[in-house]
Amino acid sequence: MKILQMADLIRYRTMTTEELRETFLIDDLFRPGQIGLTYVDLDRTVIGSAVPTGEPLFLPTDDALKASYFTERRELGVLNVGGAGMIKVNGAPFELKKLDALYVGHGNEEIVFSSADPTHAAEFYLLSYPAHAVHPTQLIRSAEQAKVTLGAPETANLREITKLIHLEGTRSCQLVMGFTQLAAGSVWNTMPPHTHMRRSEVYFYFDVEPGQRVVHLMGPGKETRHLVIANKQVVISPGWSIHAGVGTKNYTFCWGMGGENQVYSDMDALAIADLL
Repeated sequence: MKILQMADLIRYRTMTTEELRETFLIDDLFRPGQIGLTYVDLDRTVIGSAVPTGEPLFLPTDDALKASYFTERRELGVLNVGGAGMIKVNGAPFELKKLDALYVGHGNEEIVFSSADPTHAAEFYLLSYPAHAVHPTQLIRSAEQAKVTLGAPETANLREITKLIHLEGTRSCQLVMGFTQLAAGSVWNTMPPHTHMRRSEVYFYFDVEPGQRVVHLMGPGKETRHLVIANKQVVISPGWSIHAGVGTKNYTFCWGMGGENQVYSDMDALAIADLL
């Protein structure tokens, strides 16, 4: 497990492009036949992936967690962005197609990932936070979830939001998770932007076509920077940072949060005209 230490506002102001990418970007996930995990000291977030191409992959613990198994004191959200696959939780099987998700509550000792067809492997995105309460493991079919449409073609931000783990749906201790799909011809996400000091947020960009990119905006509204993002890369957003982006073509991204509350609308809005 890689350990990533987050920068504060003071260090942020003097960071080079390379330093920004090393600190706020995870670009080494989704390796075939492997599980990859990164522990972020911000809110004790664990971000990872599992791509089973042969034998099933068992989710391990790590010395960084000081736990006898991964979810001993954690909860886990999983989103499949690849081929059909299966996750077994303490022997109980859950089948996930693309864009289906699974919530795994803490206290589950065995979590095993497999693909229905190893030549078209499942690609499981993992997001985990500490948990002090037990909630049941639950399969979440994205096609059965309510959709929210925001934006407009005129502002190039027509998008559909699907909430997966949230207060009005599948419950968790502190994890909130969902994904946003940009319509054809739309490229902007989360604009106007916002921050929320009460929660950190993680953006995982996927379905970014080869050769295309997303320019992710970050930092305080008066002192923004940017990261150029390729397919299946992750950006970590501290509470003081905006998290917004514009692509060279439409794409999809998964948003996930952990922190003080789970209220989706709890955010501090910034005006577009005030960005610098």
